[in-house]
Amino acid sequence: MASLKLEHVKKVYDKNVVAVHDFNLEIQDKEFIVFVGPSGCGKSTTLRMIAGLEDISEGTLTIGDRVVNDVEPKDRDIAMVFQNYALYPHISVYENMAFSLRLRKMSNEEVHRRVCEAAEILGITEYLARKPKALSGGQRQRVAIGRAIVREPQVFLMDEPLSNLDAKLRNQMRAEIILLRKRIDTTFIYVTHDQTEAMTLGDRIVIMKDGYIQQVGTPQEVFETPKNLFVAGFIGSPQMNFLKAKLIKSGAQYAVELYGIRVPLSAAKCEKLEKKGVGGKDVILGVRPEHAQLCFDGAPNAIEGTLRVNEMMGSELHLHVQLQDNTPVILRIPTLELTEQQRASLIYGSKLRFTFPEKVTHLFDPQTEESLLY
Repeated sequence: MASLKLEHVKKVYDKNVVAVHDFNLEIQDKEFIVFVGPSGCGKSTTLRMIAGLEDISEGTLTIGDRVVNDVEPKDRDIAMVFQNYALYPHISVYENMAFSLRLRKMSNEEVHRRVCEAAEILGITEYLARKPKALSGGQRQRVAIGRAIVREPQVFLMDEPLSNLDAKLRNQMRAEIILLRKRIDTTFIYVTHDQTEAMTLGDRIVIMKDGYIQQVGTPQEVFETPKNLFVAGFIGSPQMNFLKAKLIKSGAQYAVELYGIRVPLSAAKCEKLEKKGVGGKDVILGVRPEHAQLCFDGAPNAIEGTLRVNEMMGSELHLHVQLQDNTPVILRIPTLELTEQQRASLIYGSKLRFTFPEKVTHLFDPQTEESLLY
């Protein structure tokens, strides 16, 4: 098992195209780290540099206590699981899993032991004699993971391993990876564009955009205290609502004003803003869809909008609402909290009012897009 350290790592392609900028990260032994971000953000390139499949243009990569910038991939003691499985179609599952061990000239007994142990962990023992084409997508992905497990590497690298599976299989395989991690207990680095995978799998998440790290933290940290607008909008589904507001300062007290209502901020938020020397200014107020609360009575300090789309999601409604300045927002409302009459009133064009708890609000600077409360 091993820790990893990436110090000022940079990747530059031909014509001075920079894919990864000044990447700095320390990964602890046995930690499960997830790189997440939109397509083209540099997450897979970073993974491939760790694997040795891409050269590092600048910076240092250390695995354990060894700098491995110039070490061949086969000598880095890592194993990688690819998006497209990368199985040999003409040989059996057993031989696919045994292939790398035979290259190392291991004894047949040791090869057999490792393959059978990995197959047992992954529940694919009955498929060992089959060829990959006789397997489903989920079964092939288990074989690809098994091929990595048998090597007993210091570090597992996984590059979007579930993206080719349907939604049901993705959920199943995600749970199996969580269980697998507990059984083999090694260092994992996992790349995905799916925030659900990132939030459920990672001890820590590295959120990337345009080759830069935006924030590193636990799933709870990046959800509850996003560092900037990008992280706030990327983590959470549907994404956070952003509303134009004014920050009002009176002595050491702060409040936000928007759409004719005033929301006093908590003592903790006021203290953070005061320490940062923030004065009255325009801000962007962030509210997650699940934190909105519908008002069917004459509650004060409610925001009014027009319902455009009502999506029935089973246990909840996703209400797409247009505010008076044409700002779109989405509200996630549990169906159990609504009466039949209230649900029937939520039709296209109807007016509705909503509020939100102050404790779950986020404030961002419109110019820098950084959080004022981070």
